[in-house]
Amino acid sequence: MDAFLHGKRLLLIVTGGIAAIKSPEIARRAREAGAEVRCVLTEGGAQFITPLALETLTGGAVFTNLWDSHPGRKPLHIDLARESDVILIAPATAHFLAKMAHGLAEDLAGSLLLAAEIPVVVAPAMNPVMWNHPATRANVALLRERGVTFLGPDTGAMACHEEGPGRMMDPAAIVAALATLPNNGEGVQRLKGVRALVTSGPTHEPLDPVRFLGNRSSGKQGHAIAAALAQQGTEVILVTGPTALPDPIGVAVVRVQTADEMLAACCQALPVDVAVCAAAVADWRPEAPASLKMKKDASATPPALTLVPTPDILAALASGRAGPRPRLVVGFAAETGNLRAKAEAKLAAKGCDWLVANDVSAGAVFGQDTNEITLVRRAAPGLPPTVETWPRLTKTEVAERLAERLREGLEMSLLA
Repeated sequence: MDAFLHGKRLLLIVTGGIAAIKSPEIARRAREAGAEVRCVLTEGGAQFITPLALETLTGGAVFTNLWDSHPGRKPLHIDLARESDVILIAPATAHFLAKMAHGLAEDLAGSLLLAAEIPVVVAPAMNPVMWNHPATRANVALLRERGVTFLGPDTGAMACHEEGPGRMMDPAAIVAALATLPNNGEGVQRLKGVRALVTSGPTHEPLDPVRFLGNRSSGKQGHAIAAALAQQGTEVILVTGPTALPDPIGVAVVRVQTADEMLAACCQALPVDVAVCAAAVADWRPEAPASLKMKKDASATPPALTLVPTPDILAALASGRAGPRPRLVVGFAAETGNLRAKAEAKLAAKGCDWLVANDVSAGAVFGQDTNEITLVRRAAPGLPPTVETWPRLTKTEVAERLAERLREGLEMSLLA
């Protein structure tokens, strides 16, 4: 899949919050990604940045006034809506989200949104109390229902010297997330009405406040699967361990650290139609993590570690112990050698329906952009599992192919 931004027309709306000082960076990065960028600067946004800053970085005009003369053409708000491929509001203040939810059109930004029939993406930015206010939550829910995509907000330190949810995502993360949109901006919607749970990334099991047991998983494959399912219309809950990846477009993201936290988040997400357990969950954790940093002492022997198993999330979902069993449960197996035999054994042991196996010898998969997988699917009772070996593909291509197989599998389960 080509990056959505390349060759596309991005309309950036900048509203009146302190995070507006980051908007020129968004414009610059989007242009570097191959997008043609035009900007609408609201009256509030102009309190923080100037039209000249945005003009310099986009190479185009910046629009501020609904009533500007536009001879020989349709009204400005109509032209801007029709001559764009995607609209990004960054930052989106609480006030502007309320205007969007209630269709207020007293200025250029509000008017063009009512005239738009293209994807709309918002990056909220506001005080944590404002973000959590019932009025804001109701407006966000209404906009999500209408198909508006939310990027963030992040949790962190605010300009108002408070901390919590409401910080606008970093410009690089916003542009990276925009690049995961499908080229038509909407997706094929073949899985509309389906609810999916996807796990991704590693888990970190603490040894002490500084160190942890973990693995080399980057989360690239799990995040790509979540994005591919969302692009086909699926309602996706992505439960992810620590990664450096941006949130996929249109996906509800739950961040965790440990295997116990991941299992709890998966249970909370149920019921779902399909569960894809792509996370590389640590197999063991320290029985008793140290409350203080374990100091290295040249005169002492290294500390002895007693390890205990972490919860088996895949088996819990497949058996129904975690909650209502999904119609399709898909596991992942990262192996080193004898791939098919190990995959078939794990399929039987875990009780899942499908298993996606890959050989991670010599760092062939972790952190890379490509993957070569073997898909093992449970057959009818008494018959051996079916096995597909896919050629090396990008992780995005693997995700798209797997999403198509899942659609077929869900259709078959309804006929059974």
